[in-house]
Amino acid sequence: MSDLAALVASPGTNDVPWTDPALPAQPLTLRAARPRRFHADTPVLFVHHGVLRNGADYRDYWLPLVDEADVLVVVPEFSDAAFPTPLSYNYGNREDAEGRPLPREQWTYAVDGHLFAALRAAGVTRRQGYGIFGHSAGGQFVHRMLSLGFRDRVVTAAAANAGSYAMPTLGVDFPYGLGATGLEETQLAGLLRFPLIVMGGSEDTDTTSEHFPREEAAMRQGETRFARAHAYVNVAQAEAARLGLDCAWRLIAVEGVGHDGGRMGAAAAPVLAAALHAG
Repeated sequence: MSDLAALVASPGTNDVPWTDPALPAQPLTLRAARPRRFHADTPVLFVHHGVLRNGADYRDYWLPLVDEADVLVVVPEFSDAAFPTPLSYNYGNREDAEGRPLPREQWTYAVDGHLFAALRAAGVTRRQGYGIFGHSAGGQFVHRMLSLGFRDRVVTAAAANAGSYAMPTLGVDFPYGLGATGLEETQLAGLLRFPLIVMGGSEDTDTTSEHFPREEAAMRQGETRFARAHAYVNVAQAEAARLGLDCAWRLIAVEGVGHDGGRMGAAAAPVLAAALHAG
């Protein structure tokens, strides 16, 4: 069993291997950035890396930010070995390699909740809730996690520079919408009332990367990642209007920034920290 207290053993960087009991054959590495003034009431923020599975890089992006933000950052690293495809990371591990549905407890979207419960049980935190931030493939992970109802104890959340989205409509099937997931309109309404922050770098317009989603369903969402972030929020606002409710989402355009996990994290840090400390 992992010693989760080792995540906060000293200021700065601490790494701990950890296995979610619901995924015993798929170990993770937890990479923490601990502020100097840490205590058990310090807010907790889980940060989700991109397609390169470079959790250490994302932890290091946040290391200069945690003291001012006064938050403990933990990056669960989903390795290529344990989570080899977008199906097992971005799209939630909802089915096995043969396409057979997996139990909800085994979805990767459940990992944050399981980890937070483990941190509380280990005495690492006394907080009642946590925040999440994801960039690129991590942004895909975060917004789909929230969309499928994994919002218990989530105080604040930001999805940045996602390549594609599960549009908040039941008229398009998952992973590009929320159709064929079993969700009903009451659950869609709950999602639209959650204060999701969608972030897009104004210069995130390069479409030449091998990791830029070019499949037809993704291209219908917009020509660039920046355009897709706007389209995602626009659909949310239209669905909220159709349902007769106010959409709690906000879009933050980060001027002059492209597909840069470090600079997007720096833009998100004060916003998320304020929400975490208020919560």
